[in-house]
Amino acid sequence: MLAVTREQLKKTSTPTIATILFKWGLKNQFIQDVRPLTLGKPNMVGEAFTLRYIPAREDLNPVTVFQDPKHPQRVAIETCPSGAVLVMDSRKSARAASAGSILITRLMIRGAAGVVTDGGFRDSAIIAKLQIPAFHKTPSAPTNKDTITAWMKRR
Repeated sequence: MLAVTREQLKKTSTPTIATILFKWGLKNQFIQDVRPLTLGKPNMVGEAFTLRYIPAREDLNPVTVFQDPKHPQRVAIETCPSGAVLVMDSRKSARAASAGSILITRLMIRGAAGVVTDGGFRDSAIIAKLQIPAFHKTPSAPTNKDTITAWMKRR
């Protein structure tokens, strides 16, 4: 994305962008029912890099899967391009967290423009203090180990 366009979009409201996209025929272009962890941070602008969570199977999703560097959640954090926004589809459920402060800090250090989930974050008070804009539905303490598992879809 050109730097000039990025700066213009940072000054444009979300409703204005939604209306423009609607006029272009894109009627479902945003995640509903999310809010910033901290007010007053700059708008996040960047291409969406998506991660989808699906229901977990207890027999296939032991805690050891999270130790695997090829786990889709880790792959998403490590491959999300600098300047992109990691968008996590958590099936509108905050029953299990989409990520915690360690992963979001890593995402920030790697240069992501922001992160958004329609689920929840663990460690939301810590994430709120980070410099990265972060949006979620609600805080969520439980891990996603038994509830949802990550599936990466590249666009």
